[in-house]
Amino acid sequence: MNDPRSKMMISPGLLPNESLLDSLVLITNEVSSIEKFPLVQIKNVSSMIRRIKLLSSLFEEIQESDTPLPPSSILCFTEIFSVITRVQILIQELRDGSSLWSLLQLEFISNQFFVLVKEFGRAFDILPLNLLNITYDIKEQIELVHKQAKRVELFIDPREVQRREKLLEVMSKNCLKNNKNNKGFIDFLKVEEIMSSIGLITLSDYVEEISKLEVEAQNQAGTGGLIVVSNINNLILLVSYTKSMVFRNGEKSDGEYSDESKSSLSMILYNKSKIYDNDSSSSSSFSQSMMSSTINIPDEFRCPISLDLMRDPVIVSSGHTYDRISIAEWINSGHHTCPKSGQRLIHTALIPNYALKSLVHQWCYENNVSVNEPKGNNNSGSSSKRHKNENAIDHISANKASKDAVKMTAEFLVGKLATGSTDIQRQSAYEIRLLAKTGMANRQIIAEVGAIPFLVTLLVSKDSRIQEHVVTALFNLSIYDNNKILIMAAGAVDNIVEVLESGKTMEARENAAAAIYSLSMLDDCKVQIGTSSKAIPALVLLLKEGTPIGKRDAAIALFNLAVYNPNKLSIVKSGAVTLLVELLMDDKAGITDDSLAVLAVLLGCSQGLEEIKNCKGLVPILIDLLRFGSVKGKENSITVLLGLCKEEGELVARKLLANPRSIPSLQSLAADGSLRARRKADALLRLLNRCCSQPQHSL
Repeated sequence: MNDPRSKMMISPGLLPNESLLDSLVLITNEVSSIEKFPLVQIKNVSSMIRRIKLLSSLFEEIQESDTPLPPSSILCFTEIFSVITRVQILIQELRDGSSLWSLLQLEFISNQFFVLVKEFGRAFDILPLNLLNITYDIKEQIELVHKQAKRVELFIDPREVQRREKLLEVMSKNCLKNNKNNKGFIDFLKVEEIMSSIGLITLSDYVEEISKLEVEAQNQAGTGGLIVVSNINNLILLVSYTKSMVFRNGEKSDGEYSDESKSSLSMILYNKSKIYDNDSSSSSSFSQSMMSSTINIPDEFRCPISLDLMRDPVIVSSGHTYDRISIAEWINSGHHTCPKSGQRLIHTALIPNYALKSLVHQWCYENNVSVNEPKGNNNSGSSSKRHKNENAIDHISANKASKDAVKMTAEFLVGKLATGSTDIQRQSAYEIRLLAKTGMANRQIIAEVGAIPFLVTLLVSKDSRIQEHVVTALFNLSIYDNNKILIMAAGAVDNIVEVLESGKTMEARENAAAAIYSLSMLDDCKVQIGTSSKAIPALVLLLKEGTPIGKRDAAIALFNLAVYNPNKLSIVKSGAVTLLVELLMDDKAGITDDSLAVLAVLLGCSQGLEEIKNCKGLVPILIDLLRFGSVKGKENSITVLLGLCKEEGELVARKLLANPRSIPSLQSLAADGSLRARRKADALLRLLNRCCSQPQHSL
């Protein structure tokens, strides 16, 4: 949960005085009318909304009186507007976010409400109630709110604390401390009771909660630390398995759970034993584990069981990779399934993952982490020096052997792609996807062992995860230019376009667009992709339906394809121009520069110029971008304006001359813009000057 203060801070000068009361009335009414409360922090939310409701009557009465506000009240009301805005954001985050994650962050979120109430109190300290034209009742009401805000104490709902403790108990005590007695079984009835207490009742509730946890994991990936992300992922698995137990075949179960099902979920929480075994207080330990500062070990180097560095990574028969010691302990304890997938192991041989081991050793050398000892051990100075020298030798030998190690692993994974079951193919595709992400040498080796034809074939897989991993692996491989030719030669275009058009997940569709924009960097590929009747329409469709990242990939792909002249007409006929103009005004999409670049290229096609010319409201947008756009945005804005003026000079020139911001913006760019912007701004100013010099257009 992010601090809402980071999302919006209102300064006193930001809102005009005449609109301040209108804004306050509007936002207090919006917050007061919230009906659907979050499933956690209910008391803090309801108390906050009750305070804001009382404030709404104050603002409405002042607005109706229509009397000037004292300067100190303007400062106070501006600060109150800022606080209410942050309250609104916080409540919205709680409604949109994961209830389980909010439950684990109970103290942090409660403190946010506490801080916001205190800020209300400080704002009211400078409110001159006696100078406001309000009734005695309203004045008394506001004084009461002020006193309550000054006296308020941090409130943490004891019922929610109890729910969290039950959740932590299930995740630690039942699964870990008692696993010798109950064989690792977990009390699903207790889990279901906990889930129900935070509003997870129907199947759709569980699905929505999983989706919210996945979003939270992505949000925390950059800032929360690896341990935090790992714990969120474990929560996702907990909810997923509970869902599968509670709703069998889409219907709610009778509450009886098999030993096999219980054991599967127990493994999900098995990796938490390192967190809880040495701490008598499960909740305190769990909180510390999420927030502890650790060495920033890459996710792909962590063992799924121990969450620690894989110093000796091995591959089991399911295709998953673990640290040798952790998986050996798991197998020796009597388990015959893959800890991550739950798939039964057809054999217990542990195959060394030489490629990953080489990468781990290199990472250890670069980060001064011992390969042979746990990172928590403290070494003496001489021992550290000795280990550093040993690591240097390991680093040199690892570099020499890395190609052979990667080749051996890639061959093994390609064999699994060719002959494995669906589960094995899914895991192998994922491993190749990761391997292809780590460097040009890896991309070259993966192609050399013959992975590309198998990946292309699996693009049409009915399994959504296989399709997603395969198309992403091909995108990663295509970054190496020689692989672009191999991918095209394997006949990948039609299959990639099929994923782009009707992929089973949005991520698969968007990564297909990324693959096309990567492939289309080569001129021959531009021609071949353009000849596909579905490629350009599918990119335009993604431009309409995709996430901001997907829209950007689609726009870049269209730009690359539009460089080849015959493709311009296809792009125009697919309806791209209207969408691109709409995206210029869409701040959320964030692809203004990319959209402008495509429009600028489409000017070279007569049909494109005609479509752009017919777009209403385009010229004012371009004028605004001349002032506020990026360097590239300004250049492309001038390009489009210049193209329009050359085609229909009089009409566009009138619009430019009628806008008081256009000439100063052009003059500024002609003086201080980039070389390209200065050249085009000069040309456009000369054109406008010629238009003005005619008698009928003189200024």
